[in-house]
Amino acid sequence: MLSREENEMLTRTGPGTPMGELLRRFWLPALLPDELPAPDCTPVRVRLLSEDLVAFRDTEGRLGLISAYCAHRRAHLFFGRNEECGIRCIYHGWKYDVDGNCVDLPTEPAESNFKDKIKLPSYPLREAGGIIWAYMGAKNRIPELPRLPITQVPPDHKFVIKRLQESNFAQALEGGIDSAHTRYLHGRLDAYRHTANYVKATEPLRKRFSENPNSLSPRELDILFRMTDKAPRVMAKRTNYGLTIGARGTISNENYYWRFNQFLMPFYTMPPRDPGGHAFVPIDDENCWVWTFRVTTNRPLTADEVWAMRTGQTDGRFGAPVDKEYIPIANKANDFQIDRELQRTYNFTGIIGTGNQDMAAQVSMGRITDRTNEMLGVTDVGIIEMRKLLLNAANDLCEGKEPAEANDAEAYEGVRGVSIIRDKNVAFEDCAADVLKEIERTKHRFRELRALE
Repeated sequence: MLSREENEMLTRTGPGTPMGELLRRFWLPALLPDELPAPDCTPVRVRLLSEDLVAFRDTEGRLGLISAYCAHRRAHLFFGRNEECGIRCIYHGWKYDVDGNCVDLPTEPAESNFKDKIKLPSYPLREAGGIIWAYMGAKNRIPELPRLPITQVPPDHKFVIKRLQESNFAQALEGGIDSAHTRYLHGRLDAYRHTANYVKATEPLRKRFSENPNSLSPRELDILFRMTDKAPRVMAKRTNYGLTIGARGTISNENYYWRFNQFLMPFYTMPPRDPGGHAFVPIDDENCWVWTFRVTTNRPLTADEVWAMRTGQTDGRFGAPVDKEYIPIANKANDFQIDRELQRTYNFTGIIGTGNQDMAAQVSMGRITDRTNEMLGVTDVGIIEMRKLLLNAANDLCEGKEPAEANDAEAYEGVRGVSIIRDKNVAFEDCAADVLKEIERTKHRFRELRALE
């Protein structure tokens, strides 16, 4: 558990807070490019780290992210006119460029230099990897964008989506790190009960595994083995990007199945499957954006795959269908569309889609869960280490020590979740070293794809 003071530090991310200042050292996923599709398009409300902002693309295609409120009488600039290389307030016509400079002040005398004294807070935006990124830290220390897989591949090799979650970012992030919950929250009853039908349905995978364990994808390994051992042992190792977190399950008398999830500072997770993962970005202390992305290295995504992910017709990890404001259709107000008959007969939750299942559990904790009352067990090691890492980094920053990860874009290159099978005599440290070697071995593929862009 955390102390009340530690919980406050972990979850409060507004201006001037230790965690908020830490997050401002990193580039933040802010918008999808489709939200600002063309010059002079409709402005977009943005709220990040408890700041109200407005984003727009000006006449020349430049991106701007500035304070949402006009410096004059605080009218919201979302209603402004985006035209002629600036956004003009509808109240009195004051106009601002992408850097927040007041470039026209029609209510003042023509000879006045008053506008030259007016500047709204502004933050740089960059477009890369199917995301518009914001940097909300000091202008004199803007780092390189992290070389995440999503930023390294051509457009047709990736898919990105986001959704609103009505909880603090930390409990969403903790769910992304936790490997033990997949056996339950995302489990089907036939797998949980190990029924004859489940054994029969997975027999082809078992046969392939017995013939060649390396022939199974990470997802197939997960399907086959995550219910074999319902009490995994979890261990974590510090890396130059964050943590590599191994969940160990017994699959035979001789071998363990290791599921290595990655935590990348300050809010990314990458479970084993196709290169991809999640980002959990604070809107404010009680809401966050959950970003999900998938990357393929050996081929472009097909139109059918993109459609399935966009509409939630996959296994559900993209299956939290949203409305035009990116609010999930299944949400707290409708109990995430839980079906009790489905819960009795089909899956553990009665909720369809892993994204919806995650939200139901995490949102049910309250907007900011009280970690002073939790009871952590052996499967929570990754969560404990993640909290330590974030809290230590925030405290270090308060003492003037900058987070190394924010200025090491290369540390993120090629990082992905990895599944491996090892003899029971192989120690965790050696398994983790093998995983990091595997990531290093495949980095070249991302570099090759980056060269194609």
